[in-house]
Amino acid sequence: MIFTGKVFKYGDNVDTDVIIPARFLNSSEPAELAAHCMEDIDPAFASKVKKGDIIIGGKNFGSGSSREHAPLAIKSSGVACVIAESFARIFYRNSINIGLPILVSAGAATNIKKGARISVDLDTGQINDLAQNKVYQSEPFPEFMQEIIKAGGLIEKIRKELAE
Repeated sequence: MIFTGKVFKYGDNVDTDVIIPARFLNSSEPAELAAHCMEDIDPAFASKVKKGDIIIGGKNFGSGSSREHAPLAIKSSGVACVIAESFARIFYRNSINIGLPILVSAGAATNIKKGARISVDLDTGQINDLAQNKVYQSEPFPEFMQEIIKAGGLIEKIRKELAE
């Protein structure tokens, strides 16, 4: 699975309350969450993001509460994947469970610039900075995690398995 998109870049310690502010947690509707995604750190994010775009963060992306609203807001906004130097463990797991690919790559997180166009190959873990003609490597997902992501999340994967 390969994604190509524009980079929205943020720093270290982007927590779940920044990804989706607590005042909007009275809804679990994907479109409503997407409309307020990153609002407190980047007020124009929801109006600028396009389907297939990519978020890059620094260290400890997704720290904070354990609710699934944060990765759901990101995925619902059209973001194809998130790349960071490191992720909070519960955010990482919640992201996979809803089918949002997230990749760990210190090199990509440090060197790729805001607004760059990049492509990401989930099968190989390669991240290509098309503007600088540089390739960064992340650990590719194990097959079972790729199946969850390709299905659109853990629940969708289980539904498909039960239907077979």
